[in-house]
Amino acid sequence: MSPRRFGQLGRAVLLVALLPLAASAHTSLVRSIPASRTVVATSPLRVELWFSERVEASYASMSVWNASGTRVDRQNVAVGPEDPKRLSVGLFTLRPGAYTVRYRVLSIDGHVLESSYAFTVGYSASR
Repeated sequence: MSPRRFGQLGRAVLLVALLPLAASAHTSLVRSIPASRTVVATSPLRVELWFSERVEASYASMSVWNASGTRVDRQNVAVGPEDPKRLSVGLFTLRPGAYTVRYRVLSIDGHVLESSYAFTVGYSASR
């Protein structure tokens, strides 16, 4: 086999090998407010999540739970009309303590992302 032909074959094999990597890039959580594992000084008004791809509003869910397993969000989950990659939910006033955000989204490519993360509302110095 000539060196030129060998080089063409090598490039073709490399291209075929990389195709599954490009096709497997699914939705991921890019940013959140409050962020994972952070301590916030006061109760946030909302939890906001941004994803790497647009999410399907009719299949998106998000909830916030306290340490004793009580749901503490307003159950008004919304995909941002100005940003279809943003999912948010309103919160009741949170007491100091640990909270878990659970979310499930269906991305435009048809893949489901389901996960959770924790954040803490800080304790005041007067306690």
